[in-house]
Amino acid sequence: MERREKIIEILRRVSKKNVAIDPEESLFDSGILDSFALPDVVSALEEEYSIQIPDSDLNPRKFASVSSIESYLDGKS
Repeated sequence: MERREKIIEILRRVSKKNVAIDPEESLFDSGILDSFALPDVVSALEEEYSIQIPDSDLNPRKFASVSSIESYLDGKS
């Protein structure tokens, strides 16, 4: 499974919303994520990709869209 598809799967699982997610749309503006769900997404990404995301990176802008999450993960590789 491609990384983008895996990220979308994680977002759907955490948000409990089986909706189409455009890679560029704001996950927060669209209601897919909120500040309470962000730590759950980060935990799922850490588990899936065997990485550590420091608390200092828990900035909604870094996780605002599927594309921004992909860019963040690219930087962690």
